[in-house]
This record gives sequence, C-alpha cells and structure tokens, in this order.
Amino acid sequence: MSWATRFRLRQSVRESLWVLPLFGALVGATLGAIEVRGEQSFHLPATLTYSPATASTLLSAIVGSMAALTGFVVTVTVLVVQMLLSSFSARYMRLWYRDWMLKSLLALLVGTLAFSFALLRRVESNFVPNLGVSIAGGLVLVSLLGFVVFLNRYLHALRPVAVAVLVSGYLHRDFARSTAALALPDVFWGELDAAESKPSLVVRNVKAGAIQAVHVRGLARWARENSCLVVARYRIGDFIPAGVPLLEVYGAGAAGPRVERRLRGMIVLGEERTIDQDPLFAIRIMVDIADLALSPAVNNPTTAVQVLDYIGEALRVIGTADLSGSRWTGDPSVRSALVIPVRSWEDDLMLATTEIREYGSSSIQVMRRMRAMLEELNQEVRPENRAAVEDELARLDATVARHFGDSVDLDRALTPDEQGIGSRSARAALPRGHR
Repeated sequence: MSWATRFRLRQSVRESLWVLPLFGALVGATLGAIEVRGEQSFHLPATLTYSPATASTLLSAIVGSMAALTGFVVTVTVLVVQMLLSSFSARYMRLWYRDWMLKSLLALLVGTLAFSFALLRRVESNFVPNLGVSIAGGLVLVSLLGFVVFLNRYLHALRPVAVAVLVSGYLHRDFARSTAALALPDVFWGELDAAESKPSLVVRNVKAGAIQAVHVRGLARWARENSCLVVARYRIGDFIPAGVPLLEVYGAGAAGPRVERRLRGMIVLGEERTIDQDPLFAIRIMVDIADLALSPAVNNPTTAVQVLDYIGEALRVIGTADLSGSRWTGDPSVRSALVIPVRSWEDDLMLATTEIREYGSSSIQVMRRMRAMLEELNQEVRPENRAAVEDELARLDATVARHFGDSVDLDRALTPDEQGIGSRSARAALPRGHR
C-alpha cells in the first residue's frame, strides 16, 4: 500500500461521520451481550432489581429516546452546515467533518441504543438483566449531558472569530511541520531551471486533481538512496490537469514503471485542497470569511476586522521564519536531494490582503485595521520581506485615496488602529509619497 493510499484512508476516517458511530454501535451491542452472559454472577440489592415488565418498558423507552435524540443531533448538524455555507467559507466544511465532539456524541447515542436493544431482546419472564438496565439508565444521563455540552460548544464555537482561532491553530501546526521538513539536510525549496539538463525520469500524474500532500521524507530518502536529484514541479494546493509532470528525476537512478508508481504514490491528489500540509489554505479560509462579512448583503466590517487580527498573526509567523538555509542554490556538489517549490512571502501577503482591501475599501475600520497590521509587520518581519509590505502599504494608500480622497474622513481612514475604530488615538498617516 502506497503512502498516498494510506494518507487517503486516514483522511477518509478523520472526515467520516459514520465510522465512529458504527464503532459505538458495535461496542454497545457487544457489551450488551457480555453483560447478559455475566448477569448470573452479580447479586444486586432489591432496590436495584426490576420486574420483567418494568425492565421492558424502561429499555423500550431508552431505545426510542436515543433514536429520537440521534435524529435531533443530525438535524442540528444539518442546520449548522447550512449556517457554515452561508456565513463562513465552504472550504471550512472539511474541518467541520473532523470534529471529534459531533462524532463522539453520535457514537455515544448509537452505542446506548445498541446496548439497550441487546438487553431488551433478552428480557424474559424468569430473567431480567438488572445491572444492565441500571447501566442503560446511567448512559441516558451521560448522553443528555453530552448533548448539552455539544450544544453549548457550537453555540460558542460557530462564531467567525472562533472559526478564525481554530483555523489559525491549524496554520501554526502545519507551518511548523513544513519548516521542519525543509530543515532536513537533503530537502531544499526553490526552482530548478528545466533547461539546465534533461531529466532521466519524468513522473506524470494519472488523473487531474489538487495536490493535497507530499511525502517529503519519503521522496528525500529515495533521492538519497538512489543518488538522484528529485524535483517537484508543483506546490501543495495547486490543481493540475492529467498527464503533466509531477516529478523530474536527474541522475542515474533506477527507472521504469515500478519506480514511477512508487514515486507517484508519495504525492496525494484529491478533489480539493486540504489543510494538512497547506498552511496557506488556512489563510484562504479566513479571507473567505472576511469577504463574506464585507459583502453588501451582510455588511459586517467588524467581523472582517476580527479576522484580520488572526491573519496578521499568521503573517507574522510566516514572515519572521528564516528559510534561507534551505534555499536551492544549484550547488553542483549536491547530487542527491529533493527540491520542492514553495509560495513566496509576496504570494502569502497578496493572498491575505488583496481581496479584503478591495472589498473593504469603503469601510474606515477595515482600512485602519489593515494599516495597523501592515505597519506592525513592517517592523517585525525579516528585512528581505519588508519590501513586499511596503508595496502593500502603497496599495493601501492608493485604495484609501480613491475612496476617501474627497471625504471629510480621509484623515481617519489613514489612521492605523488595532481595533479598527476604538483603540488608542494615533497620528494620521500620510500617503507614502509625502512621508
């Protein structure tokens, strides 16, 4: 089984809504059968014993209530999905599928139903699983408490700022993993001029799709074992058509269909991007949320300002990282390595600011918050990244001049403000050409 197949299986299990509930049903039915068999060894006080009629009625009520509550949870989930699609980014749905609270609650409800049904079918006139009935009653209380926790969680978590916090956490995790992979001694980032030499092997993809993940360590290990230079031509997150080169191998390494399958099996293609190895996908989700908040139908710039808080933090993490040590320089002494393309700081900054700046150009607080974010980045990011920040500030000046040039609020629109409108008073900024 290739690494790509294992990755897809893990993705399917993590994003599936039925695997954990099915496991809960199997566990519940198994424990019910075990409890019935071991009932003879338990001697309970009279206060915890039930008549056959009482046990049957109670278990029947539990089975019905668990089925009804499971249906209600599914209904709430459908409503949440509708809200996600209308208020947040459709790209956020992949994270929603992974939520452990929803799956755990469904597993608990279905497991309680299966456990109670396994006991119900064994109730007879001369036998009652007394301990099992009491356990089923306790599981009902736990299920109700779990539902309350579930409802409380989503009433608080399904706010735009809470979604931004969650997505930002994924970005920090994935960016740390990406930088750790680039820190490997035989992994470099950059581009290799195709005109330099002719590759000995070209690995092409079989079907179209977006690159979801790359087994960086596996490709680097293969390159080291075969004394080859392996060059990836596309970045994680890129959508590529069928039949284009995925990898190019330079050197006298082994070739043939088997090698191609092995190397192709270290790159995962899917229908859409995922957040697992693609930190910029997290920025894409946050920008989508801000764009929706700034649409004329919603007109909620405060939400965009809150999202900009976490976008600024993400850009600070990316802009202060030193990746110069792993940049590909074309050193001829390096005979075995993996070279992968990555998005530049300019690309990251453009993704994070362009759409919000354009859609929020008529909002004073969005302009103020974005200016504060860019000025802070200009002070904190690495020196080689500051030119791009200066360029974004110049674009912001032009946007403000276009929309507020004849407005009495021009000075306010040019003022950096960490809260958009409401933080400490700051001196109005002058256009870049007048500083």
